Amino acid sequence: MSVFALDGGLRAADCDADAGLLAGGAAGPAALRPLLETVVAALERGAVERGGPLPRGGPEAVAGRVRAAAGPVLPEVGAGAAAALDALVGVVAQGAADPADPLCAAHLHCPPLAVAAAADVAASALNPSLDSWDQAPAASEVEALVCRSLARLVFGAGRAAGADALVTTGGTEANQLALLLARERFRERSSGRGGAGGVRGVRVVCGANAHHSVHRAAWLLGLEPPLVVPAPRGVLEPAALEVALRGVAGAPALVVATAGTTDAGAIDPLPGIGAVARRYGALLHVDAAYGGPLVFSERLRGRLAGLECADSVTFDLHKLGWQPVAAGFLAVPDAGVLRPLGHCADYLNADDDTEAGLPDLLWRSLRTTRRPDVLKVAVTLRALGRSGMARLVERTCAAAGELAELVRGEGRFVLYGEPEISTVVFRPVVGDDALVAGVRRRLLERGQAVLGRASLAGRLWWKVTLLNPLVRPSDLAAVVKLVEEAMEEGTGA
Repeated sequence: MSVFALDGGLRAADCDADAGLLAGGAAGPAALRPLLETVVAALERGAVERGGPLPRGGPEAVAGRVRAAAGPVLPEVGAGAAAALDALVGVVAQGAADPADPLCAAHLHCPPLAVAAAADVAASALNPSLDSWDQAPAASEVEALVCRSLARLVFGAGRAAGADALVTTGGTEANQLALLLARERFRERSSGRGGAGGVRGVRVVCGANAHHSVHRAAWLLGLEPPLVVPAPRGVLEPAALEVALRGVAGAPALVVATAGTTDAGAIDPLPGIGAVARRYGALLHVDAAYGGPLVFSERLRGRLAGLECADSVTFDLHKLGWQPVAAGFLAVPDAGVLRPLGHCADYLNADDDTEAGLPDLLWRSLRTTRRPDVLKVAVTLRALGRSGMARLVERTCAAAGELAELVRGEGRFVLYGEPEISTVVFRPVVGDDALVAGVRRRLLERGQAVLGRASLAGRLWWKVTLLNPLVRPSDLAAVVKLVEEAMEEGTGA
């Protein structure tokens, strides 16, 4: 029903009827409540129909079921809200890779906490945009409070006074911002010395284990390709870094270290790397997108020793933080280094508005429209506290240790190394890369388990990335058993 009459006027009756279409406003909760019940029912039905961590049948089977349930994408006459939700949420749930299932353990893709998902519904319904204060009066203050608190946690008491963080869509955006800010800091230094403020002279130096987003960020910013330091042991070694920095001595350099590699969850030796970077006058960025949440745990934080000395740190709470995507952050020990992100658009942060006391939000991101992703994080931190977050991190890391022990005890597998966070990497003692790849795909096709793959030391390995803090010993045993059975099929043993 349209709100507008044919003559362009408004009909009160139509307005009353269409008010139920909106999620916000005084009538929004009443309109939303029955639809959320439909969504929950569809999620429940989809999980039952899926019956495991992944839908059965592979890409074509899933695509066929989606096409059948979706019908025409844009019908002439709509099916209605409840019917559309039931059909599409149901088929997406049925065809989902469910990170809450203990046998779905391939990627850095966590099962979100229910409290975080509930908060995200509120964020969607209220729909504030964090590009100007008059669009997000309360949400902008929540973001400021959470960002400062998390930055202080990352850098510790010694550097907490001026620490701050920016909300990002994830590690890729955070790493890009880190390279941009480093470039601008070197530009300012060069200008301050009377130089030309050259840009392309900035060298990014990273290990071969660094995330691909570092290379993409350098390309996007017009920098030279990163100088890649070999990392045969899977981590960036300080001695090898020193050789690399010696080769670019005199040029401004940004060292990128990794605390939690995508393949093995390895943590670079940050204290040694930091010492080398300081000796050569280089800035240090730590990509801790995976490992950063270890800072919640006093018991595990030592694995990130040296993180507090970084010039910038990436971390994601949609990995080892149990948040719905997206919940990334870039933390810095001095909010002053964020100044280059400042930008003026008169309709959003006019000078006279800022002088009158309206907060300027444009410097908090390169994006303009931004949803309040921080709300779910704020609710989670308030609900669980640091000790609650620490317990979840500790349980998850402990489960990885248990799985590694189980794999080692079987005798049929080679363990790549002891897990430093929550990733376990292993392969068969007897069997080639084709067997490893075939076992993984066989389990995917049947919807039995979702295992990752990692190319390390010239060979292909299975990767189990545990991010479910509620995983049980029986679940870990099931992973090993499924791999063994698929191996036997693959070898005909």
